[in-house]
Amino acid sequence: MEITRRILLAGSAALAVAPPAFAAPSTTTLVVPFPPGGSTDALARLLQPGLQAALGHNVIVENKSGAAGSVGAAYVAKSTPDGSSFLVTFDSHAVIPAILDQPPLNVETELVPVFLVGTAPYVIAANADKPYRTFADVVKACKEKPGSVRYASVGIGTLGHLAMTVLGKKAGVEITHVPYRGGGPAMNDVLGGHVDLIAGSAALITPQLEGKRIRPIMQLGRERLSALPDTPTAIESGFPNFETLAWWGIFAPKDTPADVIAGMEKSIRNILKEPALSANLRESQMMTLVLGGSKELGTFFAKEVKFWGDVVRENHIRA
Repeated sequence: MEITRRILLAGSAALAVAPPAFAAPSTTTLVVPFPPGGSTDALARLLQPGLQAALGHNVIVENKSGAAGSVGAAYVAKSTPDGSSFLVTFDSHAVIPAILDQPPLNVETELVPVFLVGTAPYVIAANADKPYRTFADVVKACKEKPGSVRYASVGIGTLGHLAMTVLGKKAGVEITHVPYRGGGPAMNDVLGGHVDLIAGSAALITPQLEGKRIRPIMQLGRERLSALPDTPTAIESGFPNFETLAWWGIFAPKDTPADVIAGMEKSIRNILKEPALSANLRESQMMTLVLGGSKELGTFFAKEVKFWGDVVRENHIRA
């Protein structure tokens, strides 16, 4: 067949618009944008051996913390979109656009959703020696003596901080915020009575309940956790439709091929359906497994970005 100039030009045009072809990676890195030891790190390391078997090549976990998780997120966003890098992250990922003056990436356009692992409610607990048995007790104390009630969170702009900001505003009181660099220091000061309350994930709160040194006073899920059957939700306590959920999700760089996303989604779902692993997450993180794919995570994430972004902006909160 004669190769005409028209055929050559058509072929050149097709090459110009075709997406780049990447070789299959020899290693996949699960990037955790927080220090070792947290719930996201634990999730990534739980997934690592199963993914290594499913993908047929080496899978490693790498911690890249800093700037509210944006350092690790930006690293993944700038990685080659060939399945070699995925972000394993937490609920604070949705707050990055609003909380940072100059975020190093656009979390909504430079990363694509892959998988929504699960959710868990935040919980408000009081030092057991303090007089607060319900959130109404907290509100009453704040009205009687403004500034007298202090609560700990794991940092400025975290969902514990933002949830308490919303609840205080709805109740017409100000609850003094004391931010900490992580759950360990925050919990230690609540246990020691240096602050009255803590707003943290169920995974942070529930292990401390056995010693009866703290008392759960309200949980922020839509329904009561089986581990906290006697602790009312915010909805039951007079805050209609209000919930605050910790969540764990996996993202990839934009332009990652659809078949790579679908393959990772399928592999993670199969791994987490294994009874021992799912039980581990339910018991260690108080997690309700969602096992939602890219579309489900995309819809969920967009709502989180909008809701918490509005809270940050309306209350002029900066990291």
